[in-house]
Amino acid sequence: MSVSDEISRICGLARAAARVLALAPRAQKDEALAAIARGLTDHRVEILAANRLDVEAATGAGASGAMIDRLRLDEDRLAATAGAVRSIAKLEDPIGTVIERRERPNGLHVSRVRAPLGVLAMIYEARPNVTVEASALCLKAGSAVVLRGGTEAVRSNTALGSVIANALESCGLPRDAAHVLPFTDREAVQALITSKHVDLAVPRGGEELIRFVTENARVPVVQHYKGVCHLFVDGGADAAIATELAVNAKLSRPGVCNALECLLIDEADSKRLLPTIAARLLAEGCELRGDEAARRLVPAIHPAADDDYGREFLDTVLAVRTVPGLEGALAHIARFGSGHTEAICTSNEEHGRRFQREVDAACVVVNASTRFHDGGELGLGAELGIATSRLHWRGPMGLEALTTMKWLVEGSGQIRR
Repeated sequence: MSVSDEISRICGLARAAARVLALAPRAQKDEALAAIARGLTDHRVEILAANRLDVEAATGAGASGAMIDRLRLDEDRLAATAGAVRSIAKLEDPIGTVIERRERPNGLHVSRVRAPLGVLAMIYEARPNVTVEASALCLKAGSAVVLRGGTEAVRSNTALGSVIANALESCGLPRDAAHVLPFTDREAVQALITSKHVDLAVPRGGEELIRFVTENARVPVVQHYKGVCHLFVDGGADAAIATELAVNAKLSRPGVCNALECLLIDEADSKRLLPTIAARLLAEGCELRGDEAARRLVPAIHPAADDDYGREFLDTVLAVRTVPGLEGALAHIARFGSGHTEAICTSNEEHGRRFQREVDAACVVVNASTRFHDGGELGLGAELGIATSRLHWRGPMGLEALTTMKWLVEGSGQIRR
C-alpha cells in the first residue's frame, strides 16, 4: 500500500472515530484525559528515553539551538504537559453550548450551538508536547486528530502516541481518535492536506512548512505563522519595568514564537532608556543589532542589516531601532510585524489604548511580556497553536477554536410562505 493510500485509510478511521467522539459525554472524555495524564507519568521513563535519542540525533545532524530547545523533554516539561491535560479536563465541555437563542415572529425557536469540527490534521515540527496537547484538546472538543510530526521527533511522538491511544481505548473510545502517523516526509503532508476526510489543517513549524501546507491544501488551513514580536518602549516609560519586560520576552525562551525579536525605543527618550535596557540584555548574553542612533548610545550594539527588521531570529539575537515616538512605532510594526504579538511599555494610558486599537495583531499587550500570548497563560488550559491568520480563528487555539456551530430550529408545523 502506498503512503497516500495508507494515510487515506487512517483518515477514514479518524472520520469514524470522530462520529463516536461527537456523541461522547463529558464524563467519558474527561476520564480519557485523566488516563492520558496518568499514562504520561507512568511511562515517563520510556518517553524521556525516546526523547533523548531524538535530541541526540538532531544534535548530531546539526539542528539549531532553538530546534533542540523545542524538541527536548525533561521531567519538568513532561509533568507540565500532563498538567495541561488535567487542566483541559477541568474546562467546561464546549459541545452543545448555546451561543444564542431567539424566537421568531412565526413561533419558530432558533438556537445556535457549538458542535465538533470533525477531523483535524495537525502538521508540526519538533515540539513533542504538541502531540499530547493537540490530542487532548481535540478529544475534549469532540473531534479526531491525525498528527504528522517531524522526523526529528519521531521516537518521542511514537511513544506519546502509544500512551494516548491506550488511554483512549481503556475508556471505551476509539484508538483512531488521535493517530500519530508513522510517516514524516512531504508526501505524507501532501496526502493529509488533500484528504476528503480532513476538515481542517493546522500547520505549526517553520515558514517553509507553513507555506507548503497553505499553497497545497485542499482543506481549510489555520496558519500558525512566524512570530516577529515587537516591544515599543514609549518616552517616559519606567526603565526598570521596560528592562524586565525586554529580558523576559527575549531570553526566557528565545526559540519560541512569542519571544521578542525587535526592540523599539522612542528616540526622544532613548538616551535615558536604551543604555539601561541594552546593558542588561548584553550582560545576559544577548547579541543586539541596531540602527546608527542606537549604536551611538550603545557602541556594543552591532550594525543591523536591512533584513534584521522583520526577521524571526529564534535565538539570543535582538534587533533594536529608535523610532519617532508612538507614530514611528506603529509605522514600523505595520511594515515589519507578522500579526503575532506586539507590546508597548508606557506610562501614558492614552498611548496604551491607541497601541491596542491601532496595532493589527492576534495579541496586543500593554506593560507585560509578549510571552503571555499563550493558551495556558490566557486561561485556555492549553493550545493547538497560535493562529496569525484571520479565518476562522486568531490567537491561541483552545477548545472554543476547535468547534464549529450548527443551527437548531424547533417548530410546531410552520411552513414557509
